Amino acid sequence: MTLWTAADAAAATGGRALQDFEVDGLSIDTRSIRPGDMFIALTAARDGHEFVADALSKGAAAAMVSHIPEGVSDDAPLLLVDDVLPALEDLGRAGRARTGAKVVAITGSVGKTSTKEMMRTVFSAQGRTHAAEASFNNHWGVPLTLARMPQDTEFAIVEIGMNHPGEIGPLARMARPDAAMITTVGAAHLAAFDDLAAIAREKASIFEGLEPGGLAVINGDLETTPILLDAARDAGAQIVTFGTGARNHHRLTDVTLSRDSTVARARGWRTPLLLKVGAAGRHFAMNALGVLALVHRIGADRARALCALAAWGAPEGRGQREKIVMDLVEEQLSFELIDDAFNANPTSMAAALEVLSASEPVHGLGRVEAGRRIAVLGDMLELGDSEEELHAALAGLDAMQGLDRVHCVGPRMRALHAALPEERRGRWAETASELAKNASGLVDAGDIVLVKGSKGSRVSLVVDALRKLGHRQPTETEGDA
Repeated sequence: MTLWTAADAAAATGGRALQDFEVDGLSIDTRSIRPGDMFIALTAARDGHEFVADALSKGAAAAMVSHIPEGVSDDAPLLLVDDVLPALEDLGRAGRARTGAKVVAITGSVGKTSTKEMMRTVFSAQGRTHAAEASFNNHWGVPLTLARMPQDTEFAIVEIGMNHPGEIGPLARMARPDAAMITTVGAAHLAAFDDLAAIAREKASIFEGLEPGGLAVINGDLETTPILLDAARDAGAQIVTFGTGARNHHRLTDVTLSRDSTVARARGWRTPLLLKVGAAGRHFAMNALGVLALVHRIGADRARALCALAAWGAPEGRGQREKIVMDLVEEQLSFELIDDAFNANPTSMAAALEVLSASEPVHGLGRVEAGRRIAVLGDMLELGDSEEELHAALAGLDAMQGLDRVHCVGPRMRALHAALPEERRGRWAETASELAKNASGLVDAGDIVLVKGSKGSRVSLVVDALRKLGHRQPTETEGDA
């Protein structure tokens, strides 16, 4: 199906097509480009114009460029624009303008991507759905998501992130959502913000892009909820809240965690609800309730949404659970790995540790008689001047009391390592690669191991090393999905 013709792309961007073309996709990376894509020559760490010839040789049907690159013929299928990033933004606006889809935007300090994937699962069961790839939520990810949207899309989900002030509002105005959801506001990116209130105001700027009479879905349990509500009212939005507090429109009343799922009871507009998600975590149930609140108010089918949520599982790197079998013959000689290595801040760390604390290891299998709950925690980045205090404070979380061993990675995590009681204190390593070399000494059969840290801490290296101790088996939830 044609996504953009040369004429439409030129009209949207104010560019000039050197020859006629039709493309059925867009790509910014020649490593994953597919025949029929248009390559977008963005300039980031490297100038994308250096890769145009490679893209065309791999079957790209066109390339968006600001000049004809060296080694590329002047009769190649190029779309010449003044500046590639602004042109991509124009293409995204045009992609949004030409569709009749219900567009949903999502932001929050924690849970953006996993909740976006919940929405993808829910809306895909009800119509043609388009959603942001991976964590494409920044100044190029949002316009790329919009520009990739097929014209016949019925539901679209746009993730919007930030790491400094002034990012979210312009992206929201570009996306023009019919509904916007804020999962939570937490101590993330404090290096760029004065305090939690400043973070809340930035998150709340997502409502600036709402279509007239649009819907604002807000976590009603936060210290900063009044800031979010005021911003939604200023935008003229309809408002629906979710949380555990009695005043919320959708209210979580009970949560039960199991190995591979979470079951929760809730009330939505005075209607009793029983919801299930295919991943363990109170935070997953909370965000699923927010999704249901949004679904209900934009006119989608809530019963079908409840069924779809039960099939959803956590994406890789965001709480996905897997069994690592350490013996080819005796399959019970295994440990469970919780891969949450993509992102971390104090709020998400507390949620992940709660999941680990509630998990049940298997006893009597390994060298250590009792199965253990083990955490491997990497630095939480971009927390500003209070980073040492925030890392050390993790030692006081209730969930920590249920853990057997905590290994720490990175200079910031040294503060937590020092704050832990001796019986719970594991190893500390300056780098993830250093700890990964000793992966075999971290775990035993019957253990449950959580690995979590900011992406920049590179604790995914520890995840990879732990996987290499055996072979992976999907959890029952993953296999069913």
